[in-house]
Amino acid sequence: MVKSFLIITICQMFLWANEQIVLVVSDDFSSKKAVLSCFEDNKKVFDSFEVNIGENGLGFGLGKIELAQSETEPIKQEGDKKAPIGIFTLDAIFGYEKNLKIEMPYLHANENLICVDDSDSPFYNQIIEMPSEKPNSFENMRRDDAQYELGVVVGHNKNQIKQRGSCIFLHVEKSEDTPTAGCTAMRLEDIKKIIYWLDKNKNPILIQVTKSQLNEIAKLYPKLEIQK
Repeated sequence: MVKSFLIITICQMFLWANEQIVLVVSDDFSSKKAVLSCFEDNKKVFDSFEVNIGENGLGFGLGKIELAQSETEPIKQEGDKKAPIGIFTLDAIFGYEKNLKIEMPYLHANENLICVDDSDSPFYNQIIEMPSEKPNSFENMRRDDAQYELGVVVGHNKNQIKQRGSCIFLHVEKSEDTPTAGCTAMRLEDIKKIIYWLDKNKNPILIQVTKSQLNEIAKLYPKLEIQK
């Protein structure tokens, strides 16, 4: 039993050491602002900067690792305008340009590309080309503004659990102090740094938490240079 535990722990240490980590930390559950930092091989790679998060703060989402949660803490739901708390894969880049030279899968946000937020649709929480039968609710990935000019797909609610939230991205902010409907938004120049740095071979993830949860993150990632 002890040997098995040690093997699992060592494997996790090697896996996590190779990850690129985007860490977003808010003051509390109701904050509309947070600070974003990027790490590789446990070292910080850019200066931290401020980002906008959900208009109604944060709620626990569905990611790759389950974090501790009390009964009184909020849960992310469809349409609640909360950004998700958790540890999530970063799965792809999307943007208005037809092609980008990056180290991640790329989705060209043309006029037919949508993200489905209809919880009853079989395509719920998926980015797809518009089907012949339109879903009842969806987002156009090619917008009339610059918010989706560049973005990163966050692997939240991959099992498509109804009403637990959909279409979560890192993307360009609407304005400096405008919160989001559940995504994490920033200046174009900042998201460009992230997009050209991310590498699918380095298992990129998003960790999005409140300051009160940093102790838990420090236990999961003991070598990560987190400033509490």
